[in-house]
Amino acid sequence: MLEYAIEARRADRSGSKATAKDAELVLDTSLAGRRDAFNPAELLLAAVAACMIKSIERVTPMLNFDLRGVEISLHATRQDSPPKIIEIDYVLTVDTDESDQRLDLLHRNVRKYGTISNTVASATRLDGSVRRKS
Repeated sequence: MLEYAIEARRADRSGSKATAKDAELVLDTSLAGRRDAFNPAELLLAAVAACMIKSIERVTPMLNFDLRGVEISLHATRQDSPPKIIEIDYVLTVDTDESDQRLDLLHRNVRKYGTISNTVASATRLDGSVRRKS
């Protein structure tokens, strides 16, 4: 069983910092907001995106899938009362010459084996599509 750990600390009224391993991340924890840091909702979307890209890195060698690049755009909708993310939509854009069937296979594998995307999908609607980079 894998385990994960981070530490986070308030820096001041305008933000905080999270650390894991040798990495540090500035967090937007200010009520006024910050343009130079991810807020909690953006961190959630970034975690889903990172999970999907990591899943792609994991499955492309197993599928012998020719991949030149990948981009993911995510959008979340938040309800006010109680405050929570109620849906996340994404578009996965893959730069490849693989067939549409192979592209769909890649997408199915990403959705099936992503730790963070599976966790989020159990708590809110996570829906998306895959397309070929034009």
